[in-house]
Amino acid sequence: MDTQTALAALELRRREVLRQASVALGGRTVALWEVSPSAEVVPVMASSAARRPGDTRLDLESTLHRWSAPIIQGSRWVGCRLDNGDGAGPWCVAPVRQQPPAPPPDGVERRSRERMTLELAGLCLGLLDHPVPTNRPRRAEPDALLELARQPAVIAHEVANPLTAALAALDLTRELVRDADSVDSAFRATLLDELAGVGDGMDQAIQFLRSIQDRARGTLARDERFDAGQVVRSCVALERPLARQRGVALQGLVTVSNVFLQGDPNALYQVLTNLIRNAVGASLETRQPVVVTLEQAGELLRLSVEDRGVGIPAEHLERIFEPGFTTREFGSGSGTGLTVVSQITRDMFGGGVEVRSTVGRGATFTVNLPIPPQRTPRRR
Repeated sequence: MDTQTALAALELRRREVLRQASVALGGRTVALWEVSPSAEVVPVMASSAARRPGDTRLDLESTLHRWSAPIIQGSRWVGCRLDNGDGAGPWCVAPVRQQPPAPPPDGVERRSRERMTLELAGLCLGLLDHPVPTNRPRRAEPDALLELARQPAVIAHEVANPLTAALAALDLTRELVRDADSVDSAFRATLLDELAGVGDGMDQAIQFLRSIQDRARGTLARDERFDAGQVVRSCVALERPLARQRGVALQGLVTVSNVFLQGDPNALYQVLTNLIRNAVGASLETRQPVVVTLEQAGELLRLSVEDRGVGIPAEHLERIFEPGFTTREFGSGSGTGLTVVSQITRDMFGGGVEVRSTVGRGATFTVNLPIPPQRTPRRR
Protein backbone atom coordinates (compact mmCIF):
# COMPACT_ATOMS: atom_id res chain seq x y z
CA MET A 1 0.00 0.00 0.00
CA ASP A 2 1.48 3.36 -1.05
CA THR A 3 1.66 6.35 1.28
CA GLN A 4 -1.26 8.22 -0.26
CA THR A 5 -3.55 5.20 -0.06
CA ALA A 6 -2.51 4.57 3.55
CA LEU A 7 -3.28 8.19 4.54
CA ALA A 8 -6.68 8.02 2.84
CA ALA A 9 -7.49 4.79 4.71
CA LEU A 10 -6.39 6.37 8.00
CA GLU A 11 -8.63 9.38 7.42
CA LEU A 12 -11.61 7.11 6.76
CA ARG A 13 -10.97 5.29 10.04
CA ARG A 14 -10.69 8.58 11.95
CA ARG A 15 -13.95 9.82 10.46
CA GLU A 16 -15.65 6.54 11.36
CA VAL A 17 -14.56 6.94 14.99
CA LEU A 18 -16.06 10.46 15.03
CA ARG A 19 -19.24 9.20 13.36
CA GLN A 20 -19.74 6.44 15.92
CA ALA A 21 -19.10 8.90 18.77
CA SER A 22 -21.69 11.22 17.20
CA VAL A 23 -24.24 8.39 17.14
CA ALA A 24 -23.52 7.59 20.80
CA LEU A 25 -24.00 11.27 21.67
CA GLY A 26 -27.41 11.58 20.09
CA GLY A 27 -26.33 12.98 16.73
CA ARG A 28 -24.22 15.84 18.08
CA THR A 29 -21.40 16.94 15.78
CA VAL A 30 -18.11 15.54 17.14
CA ALA A 31 -14.96 17.35 16.01
CA LEU A 32 -11.20 16.77 16.14
CA TRP A 33 -8.74 19.65 16.73
CA GLU A 34 -4.97 20.03 16.88
CA VAL A 35 -2.86 22.67 18.67
CA SER A 36 -0.73 24.49 16.09
CA PRO A 37 2.83 25.87 16.60
CA SER A 38 1.26 29.29 17.26
CA ALA A 39 -0.92 27.80 20.06
CA GLU A 40 -4.09 28.08 17.97
CA VAL A 41 -6.63 25.24 18.05
CA VAL A 42 -7.13 24.19 14.42
CA PRO A 43 -10.10 22.00 13.38
CA VAL A 44 -8.98 18.83 11.58
CA MET A 45 -12.27 17.08 10.80
CA ALA A 46 -15.80 16.55 12.08
CA SER A 47 -18.25 13.68 12.20
CA SER A 48 -20.49 15.38 9.65
CA ALA A 49 -21.02 18.69 7.94
CA ALA A 50 -21.51 21.35 10.62
CA ARG A 51 -25.15 22.13 11.20
CA ARG A 52 -24.28 25.63 12.36
CA PRO A 53 -21.24 27.87 11.63
CA GLY A 54 -19.96 27.59 15.21
CA ASP A 55 -20.18 23.80 15.53
CA THR A 56 -16.47 23.07 15.12
CA ARG A 57 -14.97 26.39 16.16
CA LEU A 58 -13.42 25.72 19.56
CA ASP A 59 -12.68 28.79 21.70
CA LEU A 60 -9.35 28.19 23.45
CA GLU A 61 -9.90 30.62 26.34
CA SER A 62 -13.39 29.45 27.29
CA THR A 63 -12.78 25.71 26.89
CA LEU A 64 -9.28 24.32 27.36
CA HIS A 65 -8.40 27.00 29.93
CA ARG A 66 -11.65 26.34 31.80
CA TRP A 67 -10.78 22.63 31.88
CA SER A 68 -7.23 23.51 33.06
CA ALA A 69 -5.90 21.43 30.18
CA PRO A 70 -2.18 21.69 29.25
CA ILE A 71 -1.78 23.45 25.87
CA ILE A 72 0.93 21.46 24.10
CA GLN A 73 1.96 21.95 20.49
CA GLY A 74 0.78 19.01 18.39
CA SER A 75 -1.68 17.76 21.01
CA ARG A 76 -5.13 16.90 19.73
CA TRP A 77 -8.60 17.10 21.24
CA VAL A 78 -11.95 15.58 20.40
CA GLY A 79 -15.18 17.17 21.58
CA CYS A 80 -18.80 18.18 21.06
CA ARG A 81 -21.02 21.02 22.19
CA LEU A 82 -23.38 20.17 25.05
CA ASP A 83 -26.40 21.97 23.69
CA ASN A 84 -29.95 21.00 22.94
CA GLY A 85 -30.05 22.55 19.50
CA ASP A 86 -29.71 26.19 20.54
CA GLY A 87 -25.95 26.39 19.86
CA ALA A 88 -25.26 28.07 23.21
CA GLY A 89 -23.98 25.23 25.38
CA PRO A 90 -20.40 24.67 26.59
CA TRP A 91 -17.94 22.34 24.89
CA CYS A 92 -17.06 18.96 26.36
CA VAL A 93 -13.58 17.84 25.29
CA ALA A 94 -11.18 14.93 25.82
CA PRO A 95 -7.55 14.47 24.77
CA VAL A 96 -6.40 12.17 21.99
CA ARG A 97 -3.91 9.76 23.59
CA GLN A 98 -2.59 6.21 23.42
CA GLN A 99 -3.21 5.23 27.06
CA PRO A 100 -6.46 5.43 29.04
CA PRO A 101 -6.52 7.84 31.99
CA ALA A 102 -5.91 6.67 35.53
CA PRO A 103 -8.99 5.29 37.34
CA PRO A 104 -10.94 7.77 39.49
CA PRO A 105 -10.22 7.98 43.24
CA ASP A 106 -11.93 5.17 45.19
CA GLY A 107 -13.42 3.92 41.92
CA VAL A 108 -16.17 6.57 42.03
CA GLU A 109 -16.84 7.75 38.47
CA ARG A 110 -17.56 11.48 38.25
CA ARG A 111 -17.23 12.01 34.51
CA SER A 112 -20.39 12.51 32.50
CA ARG A 113 -21.62 10.08 29.85
CA GLU A 114 -20.55 12.57 27.18
CA ARG A 115 -17.05 12.89 28.61
CA MET A 116 -16.66 9.10 28.83
CA THR A 117 -17.73 8.70 25.19
CA LEU A 118 -15.25 11.34 24.09
CA GLU A 119 -12.48 9.74 26.20
CA LEU A 120 -13.03 6.47 24.32
CA ALA A 121 -13.11 8.27 20.97
CA GLY A 122 -9.84 10.04 21.82
CA LEU A 123 -8.26 6.74 22.81
CA CYS A 124 -9.36 5.12 19.51
CA LEU A 125 -7.96 8.03 17.49
CA GLY A 126 -4.68 7.90 19.36
CA LEU A 127 -4.27 4.16 18.76
CA LEU A 128 -5.13 4.59 15.08
CA ASP A 129 -2.36 7.14 14.60
CA HIS A 130 0.18 5.38 16.82
CA PRO A 131 -0.45 1.62 16.91
CA VAL A 132 1.39 -0.10 19.75
CA PRO A 133 4.01 -2.59 18.45
CA THR A 134 3.49 -6.03 19.91
CA ASN A 135 7.23 -6.57 20.30
CA ARG A 136 8.07 -3.21 21.90
CA PRO A 137 10.43 -3.70 24.85
CA ARG A 138 9.17 -2.58 28.22
CA ARG A 139 10.70 0.70 29.35
CA ALA A 140 13.06 0.34 32.27
CA GLU A 141 11.65 1.73 35.52
CA PRO A 142 14.22 4.57 35.97
CA ASP A 143 13.58 5.72 32.37
CA ALA A 144 9.84 5.67 32.96
CA LEU A 145 10.25 7.88 36.02
CA LEU A 146 12.48 10.25 34.06
CA GLU A 147 9.87 10.50 31.31
CA LEU A 148 7.21 11.30 33.89
CA ALA A 149 9.39 14.01 35.42
CA ARG A 150 9.55 15.71 32.03
CA GLN A 151 5.83 16.34 32.02
CA PRO A 152 5.19 18.87 34.82
CA ALA A 153 2.00 20.20 33.23
CA VAL A 154 0.51 16.70 32.99
CA ILE A 155 1.50 15.89 36.56
CA ALA A 156 -0.01 19.15 37.81
CA HIS A 157 -3.23 18.41 35.94
CA GLU A 158 -3.57 14.90 37.37
CA VAL A 159 -2.77 16.00 40.95
CA ALA A 160 -4.88 19.17 40.95
CA ASN A 161 -8.08 17.42 39.88
CA PRO A 162 -8.38 15.07 42.90
CA LEU A 163 -7.32 17.94 45.17
CA THR A 164 -10.18 20.01 43.77
CA ALA A 165 -12.62 17.18 44.44
CA ALA A 166 -11.26 16.78 47.98
CA LEU A 167 -11.66 20.51 48.59
CA ALA A 168 -15.31 20.29 47.56
CA ALA A 169 -15.80 17.39 49.99
CA LEU A 170 -14.12 19.44 52.72
CA ASP A 171 -16.52 22.33 52.11
CA LEU A 172 -19.43 19.92 52.49
CA THR A 173 -17.96 18.66 55.77
CA ARG A 174 -17.69 22.22 57.06
CA GLU A 175 -21.36 22.79 56.25
CA LEU A 176 -22.34 19.64 58.13
CA VAL A 177 -20.30 20.65 61.18
CA ARG A 178 -21.72 24.18 61.09
CA ASP A 179 -25.30 22.85 61.06
CA ALA A 180 -24.82 20.10 63.66
CA ASP A 181 -26.92 20.85 66.75
CA SER A 182 -25.29 18.16 68.90
CA VAL A 183 -21.78 19.67 68.73
CA ASP A 184 -20.59 21.95 71.53
CA SER A 185 -20.45 25.54 70.22
CA ALA A 186 -16.88 26.19 71.38
CA PHE A 187 -15.65 22.92 69.92
CA ARG A 188 -17.56 23.65 66.70
CA ALA A 189 -15.84 27.02 66.33
CA THR A 190 -12.40 25.47 66.89
CA LEU A 191 -13.11 22.65 64.44
CA LEU A 192 -14.38 25.06 61.79
CA ASP A 193 -11.23 27.16 62.16
CA GLU A 194 -9.06 24.08 61.73
CA LEU A 195 -11.02 22.93 58.68
CA ALA A 196 -10.79 26.41 57.18
CA GLY A 197 -7.01 26.28 57.58
CA VAL A 198 -6.89 22.90 55.82
CA GLY A 199 -9.07 24.30 53.04
CA ASP A 200 -6.82 27.32 52.60
CA GLY A 201 -3.77 25.07 52.31
CA MET A 202 -5.46 22.86 49.72
CA ASP A 203 -6.60 25.90 47.76
CA GLN A 204 -3.05 27.28 47.68
CA ALA A 205 -1.76 23.90 46.50
CA ILE A 206 -4.33 23.84 43.70
CA GLN A 207 -3.40 27.36 42.63
CA PHE A 208 0.27 26.37 42.63
CA LEU A 209 -0.39 23.32 40.44
CA ARG A 210 -2.54 25.30 38.01
CA SER A 211 0.28 27.85 37.83
CA ILE A 212 2.73 25.14 36.78
CA GLN A 213 0.37 24.31 33.92
CA ASP A 214 0.17 27.96 32.89
CA ARG A 215 3.95 28.29 33.12
CA ALA A 216 4.49 25.25 30.89
CA ARG A 217 2.06 26.65 28.36
CA GLY A 218 4.16 29.79 27.95
CA THR A 219 7.05 27.89 26.34
CA LEU A 220 5.00 27.04 23.26
CA ALA A 221 4.98 30.11 21.08
CA ARG A 222 6.38 33.61 20.92
CA ASP A 223 3.26 35.17 19.45
CA GLU A 224 -0.13 34.32 20.88
CA ARG A 225 -3.06 35.97 22.56
CA PHE A 226 -3.09 35.45 26.34
CA ASP A 227 -4.86 36.69 29.46
CA ALA A 228 -2.47 39.05 31.27
CA GLY A 229 -4.23 38.68 34.62
CA GLN A 230 -3.96 34.92 34.51
CA VAL A 231 -0.21 35.08 33.86
CA VAL A 232 0.34 37.54 36.72
CA ARG A 233 -1.71 35.49 39.19
CA SER A 234 0.14 32.33 38.16
CA CYS A 235 3.56 33.96 38.51
CA VAL A 236 2.74 35.30 41.98
CA ALA A 237 1.51 31.85 43.04
CA LEU A 238 4.77 30.28 41.88
CA GLU A 239 7.04 32.88 43.45
CA ARG A 240 5.19 33.14 46.79
CA PRO A 241 6.69 29.97 48.36
CA LEU A 242 10.20 31.05 47.30
CA ALA A 243 9.71 34.50 48.85
CA ARG A 244 8.30 32.95 52.01
CA GLN A 245 11.41 30.80 52.37
CA ARG A 246 13.43 34.02 52.49
CA GLY A 247 11.13 35.54 55.10
CA VAL A 248 9.26 37.94 52.80
CA ALA A 249 5.51 37.84 52.16
CA LEU A 250 4.40 38.22 48.53
CA GLN A 251 0.98 39.73 47.88
CA GLY A 252 -0.91 39.92 44.59
CA LEU A 253 -3.60 42.49 43.76
CA VAL A 254 -5.02 41.80 40.28
CA THR A 255 -8.01 44.01 39.51
CA VAL A 256 -8.41 43.20 35.81
CA SER A 257 -9.73 40.11 34.05
CA ASN A 258 -10.21 39.08 30.45
CA VAL A 259 -7.74 41.67 29.16
CA PHE A 260 -5.55 40.00 26.56
CA LEU A 261 -2.05 40.82 25.35
CA GLN A 262 -0.36 39.62 22.16
CA GLY A 263 3.07 38.05 22.46
CA ASP A 264 4.80 35.37 24.48
CA PRO A 265 3.28 34.74 27.94
CA ASN A 266 6.58 33.20 28.98
CA ALA A 267 8.23 36.58 28.37
CA LEU A 268 5.79 38.29 30.75
CA TYR A 269 6.60 35.61 33.32
CA GLN A 270 10.28 36.49 32.87
CA VAL A 271 9.65 40.21 33.35
CA LEU A 272 7.62 39.71 36.51
CA THR A 273 9.91 37.04 37.96
CA ASN A 274 12.93 39.33 37.66
CA LEU A 275 11.11 42.23 39.33
CA ILE A 276 9.73 40.06 42.15
CA ARG A 277 13.08 38.47 42.97
CA ASN A 278 14.83 41.84 42.96
CA ALA A 279 12.16 43.23 45.29
CA VAL A 280 12.42 40.23 47.63
CA GLY A 281 16.21 40.59 47.72
CA ALA A 282 15.87 44.28 48.60
CA SER A 283 13.45 43.40 51.45
CA LEU A 284 15.55 40.85 53.30
CA GLU A 285 16.57 43.35 55.98
CA THR A 286 13.18 45.00 56.54
CA ARG A 287 11.08 41.80 56.08
CA GLN A 288 8.31 43.99 54.69
CA PRO A 289 5.86 42.50 52.14
CA VAL A 290 6.33 42.82 48.39
CA VAL A 291 3.13 43.79 46.58
CA VAL A 292 2.38 42.97 42.93
CA THR A 293 -0.43 44.98 41.35
CA LEU A 294 -2.06 44.71 37.93
CA GLU A 295 -4.62 47.35 37.00
CA GLN A 296 -5.97 49.01 33.90
CA ALA A 297 -5.37 52.71 33.28
CA GLY A 298 -7.11 53.76 30.09
CA GLU A 299 -5.40 52.03 27.17
CA LEU A 300 -2.60 50.65 29.37
CA LEU A 301 -2.12 47.78 31.74
CA ARG A 302 0.02 48.89 34.68
CA LEU A 303 1.99 46.06 36.30
CA SER A 304 3.69 47.27 39.49
CA VAL A 305 6.04 45.57 41.94
CA GLU A 306 6.45 47.55 45.17
CA ASP A 307 8.81 46.84 48.04
CA ARG A 308 9.68 48.67 51.23
CA GLY A 309 13.27 47.61 51.29
CA VAL A 310 16.63 49.36 51.08
CA GLY A 311 15.77 51.51 48.07
CA ILE A 312 17.96 52.67 45.16
CA PRO A 313 20.30 55.68 45.42
CA ALA A 314 19.38 58.55 43.09
CA GLU A 315 22.71 58.36 41.25
CA HIS A 316 21.97 54.75 40.27
CA LEU A 317 18.44 55.25 38.94
CA GLU A 318 19.69 56.37 35.54
CA ARG A 319 21.87 53.29 35.13
CA ILE A 320 19.91 50.37 36.55
CA PHE A 321 18.73 49.23 33.11
CA GLU A 322 22.23 49.23 31.63
CA PRO A 323 23.62 45.77 30.78
CA GLY A 324 25.98 44.54 33.51
CA PHE A 325 25.20 47.33 36.00
CA THR A 326 24.57 46.03 39.51
CA THR A 327 24.91 47.32 43.06
CA ARG A 328 25.14 43.82 44.56
CA GLU A 329 28.31 42.27 45.88
CA PHE A 330 30.53 40.43 43.40
CA GLY A 331 29.05 37.04 42.60
CA SER A 332 25.56 37.97 43.84
CA GLY A 333 24.12 39.13 40.54
CA SER A 334 24.97 39.53 36.87
CA GLY A 335 23.30 42.89 36.31
CA THR A 336 21.19 41.57 33.42
CA GLY A 337 17.79 41.12 35.09
CA LEU A 338 16.52 44.69 34.70
CA THR A 339 18.04 44.91 31.22
CA VAL A 340 15.94 41.90 30.23
CA VAL A 341 12.86 43.49 31.83
CA SER A 342 13.35 46.67 29.81
CA GLN A 343 14.10 44.91 26.52
CA ILE A 344 11.15 42.50 26.70
CA THR A 345 8.73 45.23 27.70
CA ARG A 346 9.87 47.45 24.83
CA ASP A 347 10.51 44.95 22.04
CA MET A 348 7.73 42.44 22.58
CA PHE A 349 4.92 44.44 24.12
CA GLY A 350 5.71 47.98 22.95
CA GLY A 351 5.70 49.31 26.50
CA GLY A 352 8.03 50.92 28.99
CA VAL A 353 9.27 50.65 32.56
CA GLU A 354 9.15 53.36 35.24
CA VAL A 355 10.90 53.30 38.61
CA ARG A 356 10.44 55.36 41.76
CA SER A 357 12.64 54.89 44.79
CA THR A 358 13.76 56.47 48.03
CA VAL A 359 16.76 55.14 49.92
CA GLY A 360 15.62 53.37 53.06
CA ARG A 361 11.96 53.39 52.00
CA GLY A 362 11.85 50.99 49.07
CA ALA A 363 11.20 51.05 45.35
CA THR A 364 8.33 50.63 42.90
CA PHE A 365 8.83 49.33 39.37
CA THR A 366 5.88 49.88 37.01
CA VAL A 367 5.64 48.14 33.64
CA ASN A 368 3.27 49.95 31.27
CA LEU A 369 1.81 47.61 28.66
CA PRO A 370 -0.31 48.99 25.79
CA ILE A 371 -3.56 47.02 25.42
CA PRO A 372 -3.96 45.73 21.84
CA PRO A 373 -7.40 45.60 20.18
CA GLN A 374 -9.54 43.08 22.02
CA ARG A 375 -11.71 40.48 20.34
CA THR A 376 -15.40 41.14 20.55
CA PRO A 377 -17.46 38.18 21.82
CA ARG A 378 -18.95 36.14 18.99
CA ARG A 379 -22.69 36.39 18.70
CA ARG A 380 -24.39 33.06 19.03
